[in-house]
Amino acid sequence: MTKKIFIIAAAFCGLILASCKKQKADFARASEETETSSKIAIGFSIDTLAIERWRRDCDVFLNTAKDLGADVIVQNSGNSVEVQNQQIEYLVKRGVKAVVIVPKDAESLGESVRLAKSKGIPVISYDRLLRNSPIDLYVTIDSHAVGTLMAQELLRKKPRGAFFCIYGPEEDFNMTLIRRGVESTIKDSRAKIVYNYWTDGWNYDLSYRKMAELLKAGSYPDAVIAGNDAVADSIIRAIGEFAPGRDIAVGGQDADIAGCQNVVNGKQAVTIYKPISELAAKSAEIAVALARGKSVKECGSINGSIDNGAGQIPVLWLHPTAVTAENMDEIVIKSGFHTRQEVYRN
Repeated sequence: MTKKIFIIAAAFCGLILASCKKQKADFARASEETETSSKIAIGFSIDTLAIERWRRDCDVFLNTAKDLGADVIVQNSGNSVEVQNQQIEYLVKRGVKAVVIVPKDAESLGESVRLAKSKGIPVISYDRLLRNSPIDLYVTIDSHAVGTLMAQELLRKKPRGAFFCIYGPEEDFNMTLIRRGVESTIKDSRAKIVYNYWTDGWNYDLSYRKMAELLKAGSYPDAVIAGNDAVADSIIRAIGEFAPGRDIAVGGQDADIAGCQNVVNGKQAVTIYKPISELAAKSAEIAVALARGKSVKECGSINGSIDNGAGQIPVLWLHPTAVTAENMDEIVIKSGFHTRQEVYRN
């Protein structure tokens, strides 16, 4: 009998101990949730993270926002406009205090942007301009200058002759701005743009196939302007296969690692370095400030405006730099954008 009473008492004590542990764990979890919920939440909506450049942007943005005491909810739409609209609506329902958007399509997110604005949520268009949408701010690298710099460097290599332009997708408004910069630079030169192509969805197989098709048909350019370094790399691959030995100057943008390697290896004439880390950090700082109730004017740094179809939008412009084999060390390596070992490994 005594033994039975002891067993029952021990079991009862065990239940009490387990209950105490559960209450302690529940209290800790509740405290953690309260602490997290008291933080400012910012939404970051991006069309894809498949490109090296966008992964860098996202990392810098996240780290800067975290240092400033904000949480970031990242939504990657996988190159789908429909999904990106749904994800922006989800961010609004989550109660974020600001939304930063890298749009898949400049024209197709107006409804979800207006939803955010109806809830008093500031919207920042990041590096790609949202058209016909009531955004609060556009933060970007000067894409017109990107086109100008690419064209200038390629004209330095090829001052006359036929230029091909193989851009990214036409719905990316940056491509429109780059094209304007390219065309305004080339129009007074002895070179001539004889072909334009838009790479749908940044599908590098398409840019490769188009360049291969042109070369196989005997259409040989003197220079090719590419929408970014990955498009440039697909063009270089096609040239190597279907026009080996031909001196065709190629230009791209983003200074991604493959682009920089192509430049120092003599396969690519120029890439355009864009201060991406500065862009992402400043955008995070402004997003946090807007989320905390500051106005765009109070954030400072605004140095221009642009008409996006819905009105004049304040802009923070940052400035790009042309990178060649001659200044690779000074621009890319000294800035810490890539290491010397990464760039010169081949």
